[in-house]
Amino acid sequence: MSTVQKIPVLFLGATGYLGGSVLSRLLAHPSAKSLEITALVRSEEKAKKLEAFGLKTAIGTIQDLELLETLASQAHIVFSIINADDDPHMQAILRGLKKRHATGDVPILIHTSGTGVFVSHANGMYATEEVYDDNKPEQFEALPHEALHRSVDELVIAADKEGYAKTYIILPSTIYGIPSTPLTRAGIQHAHSIQIPFVTKASIGRGQGGKVGKGASRWNHISNDDTAELFTVVYEAVTKPGNTVPHGREGLFIGENGTYAWGEVSDEIAKVLFEKGVGKSPEATTFTSDELVQYFGSEFVGNLLAGSNCVGVANRSRALGWKPKHTKADLLASIKAEVEAALKQ
Repeated sequence: MSTVQKIPVLFLGATGYLGGSVLSRLLAHPSAKSLEITALVRSEEKAKKLEAFGLKTAIGTIQDLELLETLASQAHIVFSIINADDDPHMQAILRGLKKRHATGDVPILIHTSGTGVFVSHANGMYATEEVYDDNKPEQFEALPHEALHRSVDELVIAADKEGYAKTYIILPSTIYGIPSTPLTRAGIQHAHSIQIPFVTKASIGRGQGGKVGKGASRWNHISNDDTAELFTVVYEAVTKPGNTVPHGREGLFIGENGTYAWGEVSDEIAKVLFEKGVGKSPEATTFTSDELVQYFGSEFVGNLLAGSNCVGVANRSRALGWKPKHTKADLLASIKAEVEAALKQ
């Protein structure tokens, strides 16, 4: 009796805040039995836990470039949900995919970038009027090579243009919410994002909810759950035989479900801290320059994380059939749990 050949998948970011949620959906997907998923992880402990879910594992980091190249050369599909600003590891993945292509396959790369690629600095003083549309690749092509995430995105798009892989880039915005997945319950997946927890911890450190500048700058928001669903929708679409999903320079998929002002998030943090007796006022006050250095590492990082503008629209993502459910009200409601988690830490 012949056995059906499984599709080899390389998954990078299995233990991460977003990657774990995407992987959980992939493991529960109707196609899961047809996949042979290999996850790159740092520790034997996490490897054993993932193997209990039916995965193969490799021990290493994205700095192990030869290993990364070998693993990619063995995969038909690569999910890259890791550092979006490191050229060498992406170059290693692409070398591997080029080797895979030489065997007669056209591999698929689903890469995670972020809307930070079109961030503009405002120091929290004003909202942007510029909006990026994932249906307009020319907007992205006009971005400087030095823009956040851009150099890696350029490598990914160039690989598609050369024809040895089909590439798709997903660009989440501010991701929020504490995920509850089989992988978080197994102690595998990291449960917290970056931007809002950073502001939360800084606010706790100073004993008062804080904002950058006037809190006027705006970003898009997207829940962890809706972001993982976007990956699922893209995966389903691009693996469907005969699909006509745009790839390469047009294969851009923003993750957003509206916008928020950073001041709204900061005020909600301040409100929760005040209710818990940690903050002096239910309204956020402005971080001083010294506080930005103390709690964010530098004024630049503080302004980037919570004082910049970054607004896009997910027209191409929605056209693919993606329907995000969680709104700004859900974003603001999620902050209480983030504050409580940070206070416990």
